[in-house]
Amino acid sequence: MKLFGRKEKADYIVIIGCGRLGGSLANALSDEGQDVLIIDSNKESFRKLSSSYGGLTLIGDASDIDVLREAQVEKATAVVVVTNNDNSNIMISQMAKEIFKKGLVIARLYDPERDYVYREFGIDTISPAILSANAIRGLLNSHEKEAAV
Repeated sequence: MKLFGRKEKADYIVIIGCGRLGGSLANALSDEGQDVLIIDSNKESFRKLSSSYGGLTLIGDASDIDVLREAQVEKATAVVVVTNNDNSNIMISQMAKEIFKKGLVIARLYDPERDYVYREFGIDTISPAILSANAIRGLLNSHEKEAAV
């Protein structure tokens, strides 16, 4: 498979998981002019991509090393792992980091208590629970300040 023929050197982002987050991220990056390849094991998941999505899609289980090779993960500038399963995210992130030597690997983490596993492998994490808690605290603080005025 030849990826993104308009550039001599591959420069693209691989997103694993085309749920709400993965699909939204792929759409946004594509709209910004980034080259994106998104992988999901369910063909129907790609319906979340907008009609303007200009990237590639790959149907497959990203925990299978052959799928990652087909996606040419070794040439990607970043790998973003956002499946709906922490165990899958850990395993796929470790594969990207250790086997494909990716410097930038970002994974969604539902259980923030597992963050130490990711940190041990040099994987950046995004935790919806922590982001939501911080946003809610910020809103509470801003309302408290308004009420004090």
